Amino acid sequence: MADTVLYEVSDGLATITLNRPEAMNALNIATKVALREAVRSAAEDTAVRAVLLTAAGDRAFCVGQDLKEHIGLLVTDRETGSGRTMTTVREHYNPIVRALTEAPKPVVAAVNGVAAGAGLGFALAADYRVVADTASFNTSFAGVALTADSGVSWTLPRVIGPGRAADLLLFPRSIKAQEAYELGIANRVVPADSLRTAAQQVARMLADGPTVAYAAIKEAMAYGFSHSLAETLEKEDELQTRAGRSEDHAIAVQAFVNKETPKYLGR
Repeated sequence: MADTVLYEVSDGLATITLNRPEAMNALNIATKVALREAVRSAAEDTAVRAVLLTAAGDRAFCVGQDLKEHIGLLVTDRETGSGRTMTTVREHYNPIVRALTEAPKPVVAAVNGVAAGAGLGFALAADYRVVADTASFNTSFAGVALTADSGVSWTLPRVIGPGRAADLLLFPRSIKAQEAYELGIANRVVPADSLRTAAQQVARMLADGPTVAYAAIKEAMAYGFSHSLAETLEKEDELQTRAGRSEDHAIAVQAFVNKETPKYLGR
C-alpha cells in the first residue's frame, strides 16, 4: 500500500490516514488506489470492529481531486483521445464510498481541516463525524464546472435536506465547523488540538460496542431511505430477528440483569 495512505489495526479498530499533508491530502491516482484498498480491507476484515478515517497535518482532511495531476491527465486525454481521466469516479470514488457506507461496522471520520469535493464525500460517507473547530467543508464541484460525485448527491441531501444541499452544490462556499454542526454535517465539534483523542475515543467506544447491532442499524437506515414504510417495517423485523439471535444480545441482557458492563464479542 502506498505511503500516501497509512493503515493500522489495533484491538479491533482500523485507522486509515490520508498522508499527503504537503498537498492538503489531495487525491492523486496513487492515493485513490491505496485508499480504496485500505477501506475495502477494513470493511472485509472480520477482526476490524470499527474504522477511523482521518488525515495527516492540520490544514486539510482532503481537498478532493489533485487538480495538478488532473490537468496533466486532461491534456493527455485530448492528445490521445483515451478518455481515461474521468474514469476515476467509477474506478476509485464509487468503490471507496460503497465500502464506507456498506461496511458492516461503524465508520468515524476525524475531520482535521478542509474537506472539499471528494473529501467532503468521504466524510459524509462515514457514520459519524468528529470535526476540529478549525475545519471547514466545501462542495467545490460547480466551482470547477463539475457535478457532484463521491456520493455527495445522495448523502448531502439526506444529511441536511434537499433545499440546503441544492444551495451548497449550486453556490459552493466554505462552511465553518460551527455551521456544519448546525446543519448536521458535523456530529461533534472539538478543539483542534484534541481532535485525534476525541475521535479515537468515539471510534474505540463503537469498536467495543454491539457491532452486530450497529451493522443492522446501518443497513436499516440505508434501506429506509429508498423504501416505503411498510417495506421498512418488514426489513426492521428481519434485522431485529437477526440481532436478537446474536451472542451480543444475550450478553447485553444478562449484563443488564446483573447490573454489569457488557463485554461484546461482535457476533
